[in-house]
Amino acid sequence: MKLSEEEKKSLMTNRMNRALETWEETKGIINNKFWYAAANRMYYACYYMTTALLIKQGYSASTHSGVIRLFGQYFVSTGVVSREMGRLYSKVYELRQSGDYDDWISIGEEDILPLVAYVDEYLTVLKRLIDE
Repeated sequence: MKLSEEEKKSLMTNRMNRALETWEETKGIINNKFWYAAANRMYYACYYMTTALLIKQGYSASTHSGVIRLFGQYFVSTGVVSREMGRLYSKVYELRQSGDYDDWISIGEEDILPLVAYVDEYLTVLKRLIDE
């Protein structure tokens, strides 16, 4: 389905706002030390912002791995964002996957807290690209 420019802008804005709201939600979850939930919401904050950026550029994917692939292809490989940001997005995806689906994985403070500043930077950089 082809979106009109108005629909595309509305969807992009909705995803960007959802990313920022989810990030604020994540911070509250972290304060309450719910590490599995924090991993999940941290990933989704990044996911929503990444999909907003993809939508702005006219790209869409129907799977999470498709979003990762498009982000890598059009933004990481081209140098629009750093390789570190590409690795961060993959890392929070894997952390969320493990936390949601692996029975024997343990996610704790030591897994989440080191990522907070990097996720915050990721969201800031992508938002700046969307706003340009």
